[in-house]
Amino acid sequence: MNYLKLNCEYAKQFVSEKEIAAMAPLAANALEKLHNKTGAGNDFLGWLTLPTDYDKAEFERIKKAAEFIKKSCDILVVIGIGGSYLGARAVIEAVKSVNYNYLAKETPQIFFIGNSISPSMLTELIQICEGKDICVNVISKSGTTTEPAIAFRAFSELLYSKYSKEEAAKRIFCTTDKARGTLKQLADEAGYECFVIPDDVGGRYSVLTAVGLLPIASAGIDIDALMAGAAAAQQSLCSKDINENDCLKYAAVRNCLYNKGKRLECFISYEPSMAMFNEWLKQLFAESEGKDGKGLYPVSCIFSTDLHSVGQYIQESAGPLMFESCIKFENAPGDYIIKELSGNADGLNFLAGKKMSLVNEKARQGTLLAHTEGGVANIIFEAAGLSSENMGYIIYFFEKACAVSGYILGVNPFNQPGVESYKNNMFALLGKPGYENQKERLEKALGLC
Repeated sequence: MNYLKLNCEYAKQFVSEKEIAAMAPLAANALEKLHNKTGAGNDFLGWLTLPTDYDKAEFERIKKAAEFIKKSCDILVVIGIGGSYLGARAVIEAVKSVNYNYLAKETPQIFFIGNSISPSMLTELIQICEGKDICVNVISKSGTTTEPAIAFRAFSELLYSKYSKEEAAKRIFCTTDKARGTLKQLADEAGYECFVIPDDVGGRYSVLTAVGLLPIASAGIDIDALMAGAAAAQQSLCSKDINENDCLKYAAVRNCLYNKGKRLECFISYEPSMAMFNEWLKQLFAESEGKDGKGLYPVSCIFSTDLHSVGQYIQESAGPLMFESCIKFENAPGDYIIKELSGNADGLNFLAGKKMSLVNEKARQGTLLAHTEGGVANIIFEAAGLSSENMGYIIYFFEKACAVSGYILGVNPFNQPGVESYKNNMFALLGKPGYENQKERLEKALGLC
């Protein structure tokens, strides 16, 4: 089965075959480092074999917990930030619908919280949960990350006020470290069921662990099929020949474009249900490559929507700055036959009898030609569809491409030291014990004293 095919035809005028061939040995070397676990961050490579080498007993527990959640609640509240929620939400919206919560009938509505410090988001979700049966899945390696920890305080209080102590405990599921950390200790004391975030899998690579699988399964998505698609990618994306390995070639081409001065990669989809998947891609690439003054800045658009906002800029100003990477789906879910309108007031009767998917595809083709003619290189991924199996393949494809690309770039794709800077400043300004020496300096810099 051809899950995903790379098409670089519309990048050829911007990157020559000679340039790609020169990058090929670097890409092959990066892949070898990855497979041999000799590169930087090699203690975080558990995701590499995860589709076939995972805890089968825990996998069955995840499916059992998901069945309990589906039968026991109207709303599942998923608490987590970054990789602890983006992957799950991306898969749910891609496979089910961006309108999943409105369409869900035999599965609970799923709301994601703890990914910001917005009080209105928290209080609104508490209001939404009034009068509803709820379950909570809190996802945190440590249990002390500010955003999810605040949210968990609020929703654990809500559960214990609504249910008995024993019933509340049955409705809380913790995805955390297998042996240590504040959340693990709390879960053991309270009797919450726990699932493991593997030590060797970083947050942005964790969607195929319990981090993503429990919410995804609770939405009624076949996680066996999801893992089967990822396993197919694990098996097929191993060749060191870029002409045989699309994952390797994509990493090579995007680095060629970077070396030629491109600084932004715009992830494109013509399906609104892929908007959160684009957000997952942005975290994956930004945290993996954005260090040591290097890396492409990932942005995203949903077309044709954003053609009516930033389309002008992309068409006539973005060529020297960016390139586009578009995932094109052969079989998007659902369709609509355009009907004839009496009087033809909108002038669109020439479309009568045509499928809306055809119009969407012609918009894609027209945009592709316009943007390449305007100087914007395009990389196209041709995907079979939005099934759970296809999404498993696509997830693994981009995880591996990102890791290889990071090694080509010369960075550690598995750390994120820059993320800690804002946290340290925030803690100092809030008066957290141990940060007193920094508080006065920061307040003075902000003009607060």
